Amino acid sequence: MTPTQWTYLIFFIMIVVALIFDLGLFSKKNEKTTIKTALWQSIFWIGLSVLFFGFVWYEDGSETAINFMSAYLMEKSLSMDNIFVFILIFGFFKVKEENYSRVLLIGILLAIVFRAIFISVGVVLISKFHWILYLFGVFLVYTGYKMFRTSEDDEFKPEENFVYRFMNKYMRITLEEPKGRFVIRKNNKAYLTSLALVVVMLAFTDIIFALDSIPAVFAISQQPLVVYTSNIFAVLGLRSLFFLLRGAVDQFDYLPKGIAVVLVFIGLKMLAEPFIHIPVYVSLLVIVFCLVGSIIYSHYHQKKELTESEEK
Repeated sequence: MTPTQWTYLIFFIMIVVALIFDLGLFSKKNEKTTIKTALWQSIFWIGLSVLFFGFVWYEDGSETAINFMSAYLMEKSLSMDNIFVFILIFGFFKVKEENYSRVLLIGILLAIVFRAIFISVGVVLISKFHWILYLFGVFLVYTGYKMFRTSEDDEFKPEENFVYRFMNKYMRITLEEPKGRFVIRKNNKAYLTSLALVVVMLAFTDIIFALDSIPAVFAISQQPLVVYTSNIFAVLGLRSLFFLLRGAVDQFDYLPKGIAVVLVFIGLKMLAEPFIHIPVYVSLLVIVFCLVGSIIYSHYHQKKELTESEEK
């Protein structure tokens, strides 16, 4: 077997074993997930990603490994924006806390399927039409600029979402208490519950975010190994990240600005590639600096505002 084939094999083994371990040990049906459990889950998934990074370094070389870590951090940071939207969706549909874990799991597994399809299409298109990368570059610069300019008034509104309006109009929906069910039968007819609506909206929301994140990963590396593995590791950690961050949404006010700067940098790097070669470790340093800097600034800004309000 080639080093790449070995890496794919180890990756799939790690994911299968990790899912069994995660679902069997941490996730029990109809049980609330505590902050402590979410923290251990997050440490588990991040630790697994770091272990895989080390294996890729050993098996495929430092450049591939650094590309993987850069892509993983890019996906992880963009997934935090995803989490904030998930929180709004759960709040809008008044989902009971004991149903959170199962609904998130199904939504995330659907998201992985859709992302795998998008990535496969992207790999084929780039191999045939290399100039598509420059379109990705322009798109990332535009997306980053737009994200940087976004105000609080542009907050996601579940009731205005296309999927919500479409399903309400063309499908049988019931808003009665689902009691953990996705389908309810009434008068010999099947009705989708609010939990089913939430699952579909979670998957659709991730698809929208993937339109930004997948081109960003392709901008870092066009190796299918890097793109697939970084995406799946980042998405599988979404569930634990949700429980960890849902009480701290206001602590990351400036994270989207940091992500926006990263997107603009990655887009410009892609456009400048024919003229200037930027080493992979520089991209990794820029990503880490922007993300950590925006998180620290968010914390300081929040702390400063609270101090001023207390003084008044």
